[in-house]
Amino acid sequence: MEQRPSFDSRYQEGSTPWDIGRPQPFVQRLWEEGAFRGDILDAGCGTGENTLFLASRGYSVCGVDFSPTAVERARAKRVERKLDADFWVGNALQLVSLNRVFDRILDSALFHVFSDEERPVYAENLRHVLRPGGLAYVVCFSEKEPPGWGPRRVTQAEIRDTFEKGFQVHSIRDAEYLTNLRPEPVKAWLSALSRR
Repeated sequence: MEQRPSFDSRYQEGSTPWDIGRPQPFVQRLWEEGAFRGDILDAGCGTGENTLFLASRGYSVCGVDFSPTAVERARAKRVERKLDADFWVGNALQLVSLNRVFDRILDSALFHVFSDEERPVYAENLRHVLRPGGLAYVVCFSEKEPPGWGPRRVTQAEIRDTFEKGFQVHSIRDAEYLTNLRPEPVKAWLSALSRR
């Protein structure tokens, strides 16, 4: 992920289509469904809206992002909202360096930025920081979203192939991901994966 310094520059410029200023609706729905418990990692947390939403519901949440600017903004929001959440600058391909394990992991549109070579590295890092039996929720753009702007689209087969080692894929369902580029949501997959 060292080749992606543009993420931090985009936060500095304020041109981040994924930063909608509130939690993603699918995160709120997962919470309503009782999907979250215990210690939670928000991998690729950006400016922390999903992390802070979960912290406001009483969870112990750690947000990690590659962008120092995004993490700085997330920490400022935490102070402003008087919430308890950890935020760290870190590489999602090196989550083992956290020296922590979590009961749940949230990936809100991070997986689809990785190359084919990086995907298994990311999956192994998720597995390493997820407690046995813990669940990871991964949202990524689906191939149902027409080609054009944004990250690469991902098929269900690609998700299954990436996580076949060390995980059980419980479900892959249609989801919607909001951006600030257009009113209609992006077509996405929401995968629920447990560590074997």
